[in-house]
Amino acid sequence: MGASRQVVVVGLGGLGSAAAYWAARSGLDVLGLEQFELGHVRGASHDHSRIIRRSYHTTGYVTLAAEAYDAWRTVESDGDTEIVTRTGGVDLFPAGAAIDAGNYTASLTEAGVPFEWIDGAEVRRRWPGFAGTMLDTGVHAIQCDDTGIVPAGRATATLQRLAAEHGAELRPHSPVRELRPVGDEVDVVIDGDEDVEVIRAGHVIVTADAWTNRLLAPLGHEIPLAVTREQVSYFPHADLGRFSIGRLPVWIWMDDPSFYGFPVYAVTDAVKAAEDCGGPEVDPDTRTFDPDPAMEARLGAFVDGLLGPGMGTPRTTTCLYTLTSDRDFVCDRVPGLPQISVALGAAHGFKFASWFGRELAALATGAPVRAELAPFSMARPSLYVPISREAWMV
Repeated sequence: MGASRQVVVVGLGGLGSAAAYWAARSGLDVLGLEQFELGHVRGASHDHSRIIRRSYHTTGYVTLAAEAYDAWRTVESDGDTEIVTRTGGVDLFPAGAAIDAGNYTASLTEAGVPFEWIDGAEVRRRWPGFAGTMLDTGVHAIQCDDTGIVPAGRATATLQRLAAEHGAELRPHSPVRELRPVGDEVDVVIDGDEDVEVIRAGHVIVTADAWTNRLLAPLGHEIPLAVTREQVSYFPHADLGRFSIGRLPVWIWMDDPSFYGFPVYAVTDAVKAAEDCGGPEVDPDTRTFDPDPAMEARLGAFVDGLLGPGMGTPRTTTCLYTLTSDRDFVCDRVPGLPQISVALGAAHGFKFASWFGRELAALATGAPVRAELAPFSMARPSLYVPISREAWMV
């Protein structure tokens, strides 16, 4: 039996690293366990950039996004580094879009977040980087200044560094085989290099994303999840200045298929774009890392139509989406097992990673949480309806 720990965090991607940071920052004795190396590329918290935005389909998420910005400011102050880069953003709605613009405008209005509703010609006038023909066909856009970029890999590394500075122990190459509730504590069973190790924890935070059900199912609490292999592409161009911050905002094409992209950021020789929820379902342990040529071609054709011709052959990398049935988060204690908490970002959670960490640290200690977590309960009926792609179009 290993030494007792107050909090054990299982999975050190963005959410888990944030949980380790916030729990250690509050003075708890924290052990973080990662089955792979820290900063690995097998999940969803690597690569250079993620979108952070106030524009969302419900007032709850619009309000929560303000908390996300606030939680990142704490990390920026503590780490003496910039995390959030504001670029402004446009959500582009073609005529008859599969995603309802009215939900977005109503939610922003109710939350008191400033925005503009502009047509495609005005989008092109403000940002000449949109040089393709896609905006000529009845497109309208929500323009919101409070949109930007969070650096996924660098932010996760910063959270890990700060967690360690606050006293957390972070262990790579430490896969957790099993969680065994023992009274109001938990035995965490770890596969070591030579022997199995068992650590008694006062509270366990599960932030294992695509591997979550490997730990929950034996406890009788499996969550319906779809794990998909997605990809992002970096397109070279002879005139990347057209796509620099200030000349191109963060953009999202609000239709099915849905695409999104960034101004030039971090990677200085290309512009990044991707399709949302376009990939096949996979097993996280056996999936390949090879790009899908059909997805790459579909994205390339769209990018040419939106940004104009001249894009070169892209570099493409892959990641995993772990999607809930309703594409809402999970942030809750396991029913009947309050000594275990679970968090899932539902493939749009990285912008909220620091917020997740703050709330998970509160759940671990029994302290009051700052947000309304009922919509993210493990007991909500919508979490257990059959998986449907339509629910992911948000």
